[in-house]
This record gives sequence, structure tokens and C-alpha cells, in this order.
Amino acid sequence: MYEAVTHGVRVTVTPEFQSDRSEPDENRWFWSYTIEIANLGDAPVRLRARHWLITDAHGRRQEVSGPGVVGEQPLIGPGESFEYTSGCPLATSSGFMVGSYRMENAEGGFFEVEIPAFSLDVPATTRVLN
Repeated sequence: MYEAVTHGVRVTVTPEFQSDRSEPDENRWFWSYTIEIANLGDAPVRLRARHWLITDAHGRRQEVSGPGVVGEQPLIGPGESFEYTSGCPLATSSGFMVGSYRMENAEGGFFEVEIPAFSLDVPATTRVLN
């Protein structure tokens, strides 16, 4: 599990390798990740947009941006949380993701919330560090 707190919003990420959706012989590996966004503040916040940087084991980067998450722009009240699961395919057996959410506060102002960097690794894979 990976966690970051920014401006009173906690983002927790739990990635999981999906062997049943992966095809290593065709250079396709797939991970799901579950994210919980918790409002630790005293006013509601709305998730308006997401921005991801996805990097595979060869250093190839993909940037993904768009409104909301999984088709929603949830309003998260004080002390509440929102959880969703999504997925990421890679052409290598490992990589990592990092990003941010654009949030809107009760007054209509915007701020960025960090999504912590998290690794996408096939279980029981030997890692070589240089």
C-alpha cells in the first residue's frame, strides 16, 4: 500500500498484478489498482480531474489526463472517502505510476492532490538494480 496526504486529502493506492488478464508471450502485463481518497478536512471537496505519468521498465512514459475518475467527479464530504478500482496495461513486466488529482474546494477554488508513486511488479520477479 502507498499513501500520500496533501492539503488534507489522503490518497491510498493498492496495486495488484492481474495474471488472468496478462499475456507475457505477447508482451502484455496488466495491473489493477484500488484508490481510496479520504477527506481529512472540515469542508467538502470535489475531484474534478486526474493526471497520470505511467513509466514502463524501458523508461517509456505515457501521460494520461482527463475529467474525474471512472466516469465520476465525486463530492467527498468531511470525514468521508471515495474508493475506486481501475487498471493499467504495460508492455513490460514492471513499471510505476505517479500522478495528481485536481480538486475543487467549497469556495470554487482548485488545488492539486498528490497520488503517490507506486510500483507495478509481477510477483516473484527477480529485480536487477544497477
